[in-house]
Amino acid sequence: MTTDASRGRQVGFTRMDESTVEDIELIVSESKLFLDDRLPDTMIEMLESLKGPTLGYQVDRYEHSLQTATRALREGARTDLVIAALLHDVGDAIAPANHSELAAAIVAPYLDAEATWVVKHHGVFQGYHYWDRLGLDTNARDRYQDSPYFDTCAHFCAEWDQVSFDPNYDTLPIDTFVPLLREVFTRPASGFGTD
Repeated sequence: MTTDASRGRQVGFTRMDESTVEDIELIVSESKLFLDDRLPDTMIEMLESLKGPTLGYQVDRYEHSLQTATRALREGARTDLVIAALLHDVGDAIAPANHSELAAAIVAPYLDAEATWVVKHHGVFQGYHYWDRLGLDTNARDRYQDSPYFDTCAHFCAEWDQVSFDPNYDTLPIDTFVPLLREVFTRPASGFGTD
């Protein structure tokens, strides 16, 4: 381990297989400090990447995300589901064909299993409300009817997601959700082979 005044403490290795326990502890410690400060802001930046083009809707995807979360919050949903509502479409900017799965992968280390499942499956559940116009099976979600989270996801889409394209809705600003984002994204993350 070395110290460089311009960059702070640094590990001495250039290959992971040459690291020491102290090296890895330093990296974990420094990463946690950075992420605790930065990760909620990164989530906001991801949301902000949805601003702009409406893609034919009456609102952009940023407004849609805020509306969905506003509806969840106003209904009294628990924090994990409100954040799921806020971030359910963040994958859309870079992976529209599988945005649900990408968004779920992003939130999975921080949200509980139910909220993560809802984010991952909301795309097919949303199809219940419009896929017939595309000649697709609106009941495709039925393959998940044995899931303990089926009803939550159906409610998520029916009451919060599919109705949140309204330019006249009294949507809450992002500042309303920042404390919840900070609460969720400063939790100890799962991962690193622990689950």
